[in-house]
Amino acid sequence: MTSDLRSDRVLPAVAEGDWERAVALVRGHDEIALACHVTPDGDALGSMLGFGQALRQAGKRVVASFGDRTFVVPRLLRFLPGQDLLVPPGEFPVAPDLMITFDASTRARLGLLIPAAEAAGELVVVDHHASNTGFGSLHLVDPVAAATSVLVEELIGRLGLAVDKPIATCLYAALVTDTGSFRYASTTPAVHAMAGRLLATGLNPDTIARELWDRSPFGYLRVLGAALSRAVLEPEWAGGAGLVWTCVTRRDRALAALPYDEVEGVIDVIRKVDGVDVAVVLKEDDAGGWNVSTRSKGAVDVGRACAALGGGGHPGAAGFFTTEPPDQTMARLREMLS
Repeated sequence: MTSDLRSDRVLPAVAEGDWERAVALVRGHDEIALACHVTPDGDALGSMLGFGQALRQAGKRVVASFGDRTFVVPRLLRFLPGQDLLVPPGEFPVAPDLMITFDASTRARLGLLIPAAEAAGELVVVDHHASNTGFGSLHLVDPVAAATSVLVEELIGRLGLAVDKPIATCLYAALVTDTGSFRYASTTPAVHAMAGRLLATGLNPDTIARELWDRSPFGYLRVLGAALSRAVLEPEWAGGAGLVWTCVTRRDRALAALPYDEVEGVIDVIRKVDGVDVAVVLKEDDAGGWNVSTRSKGAVDVGRACAALGGGGHPGAAGFFTTEPPDQTMARLREMLS
């Protein structure tokens, strides 16, 4: 079963002329290179693979990638269709005539694919982060959109392409990921309408939800326990806004034989603390660097703070990377958040 996914609204932050130019570029190229941000989440990978499959059905030659040195799809996302489009960064075109990026707010978020982006004849940026820096030659960027997949849906519709169940599965996974399964403030009637159109293709929402949120190795429980045991509560921080934070070390993961990509859910546990607006989790990668995830319930703009520290995101969810130790990182983060 297929469905016409043309949305019933024009995304306000994108000029009509930019949509028209994007459509012309896609139609005018037989080979298109797609990229999403490093350490891809559901919105990044789902948007890219969904769009890639739509292009392939239209007869385009498509290659897709993300610029991590360790090129591994996170386990939680391995159910997504279309992964045969993926190639390691080393096999990505050196200077593509047309390159399209998904969910990357800065050129730096492309990692090993930065040189390809800089050498591309045309670089179309599809994104929904308010912190987007405006890199690239054409911008389909709407900070109001709940997910990058919302813009992908619009572009697919404008191209006149059909969406089948595999494509819809990717776009739905992207949508539910960035709306917190429709729990975040970004969830609007238009978001539910889009979900309805995707569901109409016959996809299985229960299977997607189970893959994204209801599966984990036993070792995750041990790592979660270690992280919770060192959690710090600062109820009086920032005039009573409240802060809770913890860290996940690579030693924690090594003892439980747990890959790095399995610890994303820790932030969703500690952010539940009552009387706290901001939650922070510092996650040590295999090389000793720290990826910092932040969440806010609305009183504090974590996106602005993370952007100031070299990262980015949204007012309610953002992150950045650092090589500094946790105590030093938290001192800098508190200053920016305040």
